Amino acid sequence: MTTETTFRNARQTDGHLVDIRVSNGTIRAIESTGVPAVGETSVDLLGRLVIPGLVEGHIHLDTSFYGDEWKPHRPCTNGFDVRERVAFQADNMAKAAPMGVRARNQLELCIANGATHMRSHVMVDGSVGLKSLETILAVRDEYRDRIDIQLVAFPQSGILSSPGTPELLDEAIGMGADLVGGLDPASFDRDVERHLDVVFGVAERRGVGVDIHLHDMGTLGIFEIEQICARTQALGMNGKVAISHAYGLGDVVEDLAKRTGALLARSGVAIMTNAPGDHAFPPVALLRREGVTVFSGSDNIRDSWWPFGDGDMLSRASIIAYRSGFYTDDLLSAAFDVVTAAGAKALGIENYGIRPGARADFVVLDAPHIPQAVVEVPKARDVYKGGRLVASNGKIVSG
Repeated sequence: MTTETTFRNARQTDGHLVDIRVSNGTIRAIESTGVPAVGETSVDLLGRLVIPGLVEGHIHLDTSFYGDEWKPHRPCTNGFDVRERVAFQADNMAKAAPMGVRARNQLELCIANGATHMRSHVMVDGSVGLKSLETILAVRDEYRDRIDIQLVAFPQSGILSSPGTPELLDEAIGMGADLVGGLDPASFDRDVERHLDVVFGVAERRGVGVDIHLHDMGTLGIFEIEQICARTQALGMNGKVAISHAYGLGDVVEDLAKRTGALLARSGVAIMTNAPGDHAFPPVALLRREGVTVFSGSDNIRDSWWPFGDGDMLSRASIIAYRSGFYTDDLLSAAFDVVTAAGAKALGIENYGIRPGARADFVVLDAPHIPQAVVEVPKARDVYKGGRLVASNGKIVSG
């Protein structure tokens, strides 16, 4: 059965008002605003701005406490330490609400804020086995009509440091995880090559992509980036590899960051940053000038790493712009691109955007254009997935 709806008086990013015709979940045509045909099913958007669905490119559905009891933050005892934070996380999760409940809370927060696509990292290692993945797979299936979710098998306790993890990562892909992850090959597992052997070995064998957490700073982080790029090129995986955080890119001199950016671009390796408040982070504008795909995500929301996070990628674009010193309209639009089109490219999402032939995944909000939307972060939003309203004014729409 064919379903057709015309979304009238939609404001494009250039300010023009158009009608968007949607058929069976796909944008069929974008036309000048006209008079509705007799019997036509239509929705009047009243001149509000229409943007493509926001891309939540890095989140942790299994470890958030959003909607649960408040968990006071525990600082590390001697500066930022990944192992200590992982230990705090395990302690907190043992006392938390069921994972499925917490994951649904966080997922609905993100959908209500306009996320139509998501990549979530899920713990898969010797400490938890495959239990977390089993839970999140079920949640993903439950929300499949509201949001598209990629899952990364994430070895939070390390690969070489956690017995049995290489086999579990492989099994996780067989169960339905979409990518294989990694974590600080040098500082956590203390063996860059053996760590990457496992990650890229699973990826090559299973034909999936890679998304590696990399917190290591300075030239150590740059060295790891170089090794990841070398593996990517050797295996012909350009466009299928991402490095999340890559703090080292923001902790070296500009010339080295620029050279590394050129290498990332040649290798087709994307960089994810959430512009965290207490760390150096990759220079977004510099990397984009070099041709690197830079995308973003909320990362942690109300978890053991920090108490912040609102699940709003438009807000994240504002944070990125603020921390990067983006003041001009062009740069504010670049921050918006990081959470939309660049995110779609990094995640390999096809048929994305507001154009004929694209999936009708879009958000409607009160703003005259993109730069003002990034600065003001208007909260009143209608979220459409495949042309169907799934959230409005911060609430999930039933049905």
